[in-house]
Amino acid sequence: MRTRGKKYQAARDQVPTKPHSIEEAVPLIQKVKYTKFDETVEMSVRLGVDPKHSDQMVRGTVVLPHGLGKSKRVLVIAGAEKQREATEAGADEVGGEEIVDKILAGWSDFEAVVATPDMMRAVGKLGKVLGPRGLMPNPKTGTVTPDVTKAVNEIKAGKVEFRVDKAGVVHAPIGRISFEASRLVANAHALMENIIKAKPSAAKGKYLKSVTMSSTMGPGVAIEMSNVDQSAKS
Repeated sequence: MRTRGKKYQAARDQVPTKPHSIEEAVPLIQKVKYTKFDETVEMSVRLGVDPKHSDQMVRGTVVLPHGLGKSKRVLVIAGAEKQREATEAGADEVGGEEIVDKILAGWSDFEAVVATPDMMRAVGKLGKVLGPRGLMPNPKTGTVTPDVTKAVNEIKAGKVEFRVDKAGVVHAPIGRISFEASRLVANAHALMENIIKAKPSAAKGKYLKSVTMSSTMGPGVAIEMSNVDQSAKS
């Protein structure tokens, strides 16, 4: 059984067991912070879906209104005519099939990947490399697109991809603990609104089962379900 340190336990003791609104949870998480680095604040949302069934898969994207506090390194894999556009949009790395070979050789200095449709035949070779990292370009998340300028700008602005895991839980970041509380609150609500909109029609019963907010090293704070959009109720 995993044991927790004294600092964590002290932080945990300051968190009441009752659920909190998002507006209450954010300053509480900031108050009990005990680490020296700027932690990420994350939300964990347990859903009433069975991810084993493709028609109950939940995934999507959201551009957080206040970003994530850092800019991701974006790689664009595109044909020659779109590479200049990607560079002008602010992509950190741009290339064609040679980039695919570079990745297959072990290069991984990027945090998001955008590809144009004409390059997907080559990019398909990267499924086993990018898939486990959640970086495989996909039309559903806007990362396979001819509009590379829009895709790069959204990622740089704080676009977050979310996807339910095998246990039926979505984990997603909403910013840095050093953010003003109001910015984290707005980001949290934006994420929840989009998870609710992504509810599959095949999902039956209660969709949102529980929501927890925490920092990287801090204790989880349960979120009051009535505080989340009423449309989440079945």
